[in-house]
Amino acid sequence: MWQPGQTVVVGVSGGPDSLCLLHILLRLSPVLSFKIHVGHLDHGIRGWEGEEDAKFVAHIVQSWRLPISIERVDVPALARRHKLALEEAARCARYAFLGRLARQVNAAAIAVAHHADDQTETVLMHWLRGSGLAGLRGMLPLTPLAEYRLVEDWEVPSGQASAPDHVLPSGSSANATSPVLVRPLLTVTRSEIEAYCQQHNLQPRIDRSNLDTTYFRNRLRHELLPYLETYNPNIREVLRRTAEVIAADYEVLQSCLEEAWRAIVREETDQAIVLDLAAWRRLPLGLQRSTLRRAVHRLRRALRNINFVHVEEALRVAQGGETGAKATLPQGLLLTVSYDTLLIAPSEHPIRPDIPCLCDEESIPVHVPGITLLPCCGWVLHTEEISAPIDEALTRPRSRWEAVLDAEFVGKSPRLRRRRIGDRFCPLGMKGQSKRLNEFMINEKIPAAWRDSIPLLVNDRDQIAWVCGWRPDERARVTARTRRVLYLRFFHRDS
Repeated sequence: MWQPGQTVVVGVSGGPDSLCLLHILLRLSPVLSFKIHVGHLDHGIRGWEGEEDAKFVAHIVQSWRLPISIERVDVPALARRHKLALEEAARCARYAFLGRLARQVNAAAIAVAHHADDQTETVLMHWLRGSGLAGLRGMLPLTPLAEYRLVEDWEVPSGQASAPDHVLPSGSSANATSPVLVRPLLTVTRSEIEAYCQQHNLQPRIDRSNLDTTYFRNRLRHELLPYLETYNPNIREVLRRTAEVIAADYEVLQSCLEEAWRAIVREETDQAIVLDLAAWRRLPLGLQRSTLRRAVHRLRRALRNINFVHVEEALRVAQGGETGAKATLPQGLLLTVSYDTLLIAPSEHPIRPDIPCLCDEESIPVHVPGITLLPCCGWVLHTEEISAPIDEALTRPRSRWEAVLDAEFVGKSPRLRRRRIGDRFCPLGMKGQSKRLNEFMINEKIPAAWRDSIPLLVNDRDQIAWVCGWRPDERARVTARTRRVLYLRFFHRDS
């Protein structure tokens, strides 16, 4: 859990669990050559009792000649501000405090006193709340603190205890790497901890709030688990063994997830993640769910739990939704289906389709034959002329970004331009019937945000020969009377 010579921050509340942990580590420290720095946080929930806990911990730690840092945080106020449950806000505040303290004293590890019965309660609590495998693993013996989903920009309390032993050493610098959170007592039961305290004459503080069954975890501890023991007296051990099995299986699945993630991610920033749609749709169902969850967690690092309904709705839309389909995700995120990508980003994030498009350009001359670059999107248009007659198979494009057109209709000076009010064309397959371009785009379910940027190939007379990516004009189709054929293909210059 840590190396000789390193410093360990020990979180001590004053209860039997943390007092037992501190006593054990104090006895081990000269044998294993590590240093201890105690941290205590008054959550501001229990009034004078919390203040008495802080005094108790300070007294006993000083009598054992250990350095200590104490802070007080108004957790109820933080819970209201961040719209969190009180237990969750207390957890965030506690780990944020211990993390800051570890970095200030250059500690490699933070030791907390979670034990085997805590593990049992955690696994059962996660199962009742509908957790996935990550939650059903329970707590791990060792986890980098950076992996914990704490509230971003959690405020640093201004008030610290004033006793000299509580003040951090001057000139302390932050640790270059994130400290690890360790749980040395995770396989030790509560009864064993209590027996240890009696054996060594430790007199811990008793937190009466642990008896309050209005808290979810306390109800599990005092009501549900005893009831389940009437069905299986070994239910606690069963739940812990289940967590161990799931934790091992989860490591295997994580390696699969890492491989899949590398294969499907096209672009990832702090604001948005773009996934390759075809590659994502080829993944097994489990990995489709896992990659969506990972995308949400990467963009919302403080979010601990993702609602099952959110994931399933996003899954449904991503699996079968047409271009422009959307699904709502937690904390203002949105999943949007593009032509060949999935975008996960805040709802206000500007959506630029990963398709050939025109941005500020009113029109671009097309080189025939040759290469034409679309400046704002990284796509390229390749054109070449082919003498007629040509094989009939060549007149059928292999993708929507290819077209085979009558070169005489396209003319010698074609251009790519954006749509204009009043544009009409004769969509291929409608026997020469004219249709308003706007109506055509609506019928084709082209997202409204895209319509102004989709390139139109127009001829010398400004007639639309091809709504690029969607439909050529009937008048531009290759027939038996065609003498010259123009082949066009869009491709991304990075491909």
